[in-house]
Amino acid sequence: MSTPESAHHPRPRPLPAPPLPLFLLNPLLARVARRIATENPRMFNRLGPWVGSDFVIDPVDMPFALHLRPDPAAPVLRAVSRRALPEHVAYVAGRFLDLLELIDADRDGDALFFSRELEISGNTEAVVSLRNALDDIDGSIAERVAVMHGPPGRAALKVLRHMAKKRRAGKQ
Repeated sequence: MSTPESAHHPRPRPLPAPPLPLFLLNPLLARVARRIATENPRMFNRLGPWVGSDFVIDPVDMPFALHLRPDPAAPVLRAVSRRALPEHVAYVAGRFLDLLELIDADRDGDALFFSRELEISGNTEAVVSLRNALDDIDGSIAERVAVMHGPPGRAALKVLRHMAKKRRAGKQ
């Protein structure tokens, strides 16, 4: 049974195993990281001492977490098992749609944090630096990723944005 306090916590019930093995997803994620890093080299300036640091981004309603290492020479973005998280300077967890909107600055990270829909642990200065680096990217990161994957990617993003809009409307 859910209590009002736990209703907004970012940790829903564990999901079954992912529909495809993580090793099949990781080449797509690596391609995304390389493209974003190549197209936006100045974003690394905003990371300061956190360039090359490891972050865990945990979309809690997905069956895996993400390991991010923002490094201009060798960027890393890969899906990992929650049972084997890499060492990291910071951990950010929330629902996938909230994280998607947060990446594109469509949602306020402070509001998500204080409403307990976003969990942050570890070095908060590193998280702020990562947020600032993402802010340096012109346009929508989600849109760029969708375009990389052609019509199916654009269609998927349209559906995700519609779901996010519906979810927000239901909360108001």
